Amino acid sequence: MKPRYGQKMMIAHIARTLGGIETDDKGERASGNHLCVIEAGTGTGKTMAYLLSAIPIAKSQSKSLVISTATVALQEQLLNKDLPEVARLLDEPVRFVLAKGRGRYFCISQAEKLLESQHQTGQIALYEDEIEHRLDPAALDFYQVLLGKFAAGEWDGDRDSLAEEIESTRWAPLTSDHTRCTNRRCSNFSVCPFYKSRDSMDKADIVVANHDLVLADLSLGGGAILPEPANTIYIFDEAHHLSSKATGHFAYSMRVKGTQRWLKSSVKQLEHMLDECENNAVLAQYVERMTPARLDIDTALEQLQANLRLMLFDGLQRPASERYRFPKGVLPETLIHSAIEIAAASEKWMLKAEQIVDVLKEALDGGIPEINREVAERWYPRMGLMWMRAQSLHSLNKSYALPDTEGVAPTARWINLVDASDGVDFECRSSPVSAADTLDEHLWKSCFGAVLTSATMTALGHFNRLIDELGLPHDVLCERLPSPFDYPKAAVLSVPKMLSDPGKPEEHTQEVISYLNENLLDATATLVLFSSWRQMFAVLEKLDSKIRSRVLAQGDLTKNEIIRKHKEVIDAENASIIFGLASFAEGVDLPGKYLMEVIITKLPFGVPDDPVDATMAEWIEQRGGNAFMEWTVPEASMRLTQATGRLLRTEQDSGRVILLDRRVVTRRYGRQLLDALPPFRREIS
Repeated sequence: MKPRYGQKMMIAHIARTLGGIETDDKGERASGNHLCVIEAGTGTGKTMAYLLSAIPIAKSQSKSLVISTATVALQEQLLNKDLPEVARLLDEPVRFVLAKGRGRYFCISQAEKLLESQHQTGQIALYEDEIEHRLDPAALDFYQVLLGKFAAGEWDGDRDSLAEEIESTRWAPLTSDHTRCTNRRCSNFSVCPFYKSRDSMDKADIVVANHDLVLADLSLGGGAILPEPANTIYIFDEAHHLSSKATGHFAYSMRVKGTQRWLKSSVKQLEHMLDECENNAVLAQYVERMTPARLDIDTALEQLQANLRLMLFDGLQRPASERYRFPKGVLPETLIHSAIEIAAASEKWMLKAEQIVDVLKEALDGGIPEINREVAERWYPRMGLMWMRAQSLHSLNKSYALPDTEGVAPTARWINLVDASDGVDFECRSSPVSAADTLDEHLWKSCFGAVLTSATMTALGHFNRLIDELGLPHDVLCERLPSPFDYPKAAVLSVPKMLSDPGKPEEHTQEVISYLNENLLDATATLVLFSSWRQMFAVLEKLDSKIRSRVLAQGDLTKNEIIRKHKEVIDAENASIIFGLASFAEGVDLPGKYLMEVIITKLPFGVPDDPVDATMAEWIEQRGGNAFMEWTVPEASMRLTQATGRLLRTEQDSGRVILLDRRVVTRRYGRQLLDALPPFRREIS
């Protein structure tokens, strides 16, 4: 392995940061400056750099090393290629394991209960709105086969190791979560796939995880799924995704009619549980106390529904828009009143559900002889699910009821109209526009050390946006590593003459169609990136038939299948063109002959009606800022850099990036966008 200059710099920065952390006599971190941010473009060799620098330090400090990624592809690369290679280079044993959430593992008890319950009643309540569903015989047969394979040792219970693909709707009933799992009290604990994987994690030096799992662990207090943050060095690869993952993790939702159906179903479940527990006095008391709370929730939901209908429909059969966002995240008083009532009542319901879970847990431990252990084991996960659902209901309404803290980034709040079996349902949603404070408190201040890296972390050439979004200290070490590519020699950035303004979508689309029909006939390996489905479909419809026959379009096949077919066609010395949206602007690795040209039809500005972005923009304007220049343009800069980064993947690559958007020339922000890009040779008409 030949080291590169940028790679050597990265190793030095990480070693200096992590190696400089001071510890007390207990081995706990006693100093700051334990974080570093490194932008390392394609070809730097960043994965090997952080592994070679962080592993020895983690071992010497007796700390766990958690490598967190945003994509499965990078996890597979780490496990199958990079980590084994590093272990050979270090010439010492390096134990590593892939960590997954419970949702990736088969729950034996859930499968047994599912089959037993179906045989007894012919139906079972399945999650979401707890509507009674009849499982088709094929699903039941499949569950029986899986149980048989696991019992025979032919399968380890990991969804990803199944030979056949399984749909999420079919898999979900076979899994558990922290509220439904009985842990060591479960009769299947000794052979549980999830806990067996946890055992291997405890013995590992390196844990490979994804951002969602790290955030889930933090939300449970840290150390519940992964090693304790205080004893962990984190490497966040693809760190530019961490902010959106974090805000999404702390988002809540509630469907009004769906919640009413769930409440109705819960009453039946509680009655059934009491019957099987032989009307245990303590349980009966808790169930009885849940009744007033349920009635209060139901009444408040009816009032909420009436207010929403009045506000959104205003006598119409159906509003013109399927979404209503509350400006600045502020709700009308009538809705706040309903939310306060639902939050208060759901908290009471939640506390009683938790007490029922505690009683069943005690029964599982043999502390309540009058409750049969098998009955307790059957009802514990169901009551855990009820408790979790009540928590979710409480969280959404609490976020609607409480005003945002002055001077702090607000919460976006909005309503979606969704079709339900009994007409239109109101889906109430909320999401923080920033998770900076949460990450600062629960991750950066708690961890032993952390490295954040990605190929694209700067916006308009600086790290300010990333630091603000992730709640990092303003004095955190930030480095941009030099690229190994000779951009002016290897690639051209072309902005051809365009008469239309992308602000006029129909005119711009017609000109894009004309340009592609004129220029794609001789294309060999091209990626065309669109900013909307509408424009992509409109272009596909009007493409020359010869060109259309060579196009692999997003939506027709999976991303992996498109890339596989594209390479297959190129290998056969034929032309192939990929049409894709944002997901093809990053994480697509097509080196050499597989990609000679990237065409970007429009500057990748965010969707203007996204509730989170729109609320953030209002907040910036309210504080006297310019939302477009402070928020929208930097985001577009990052996306544009990522899109252009598809072209050169190795030092031997060459080609052309074509931007069909004259705003980089005609608008005042255009120069900033161009200057933030790699130094391609430019051809601007």
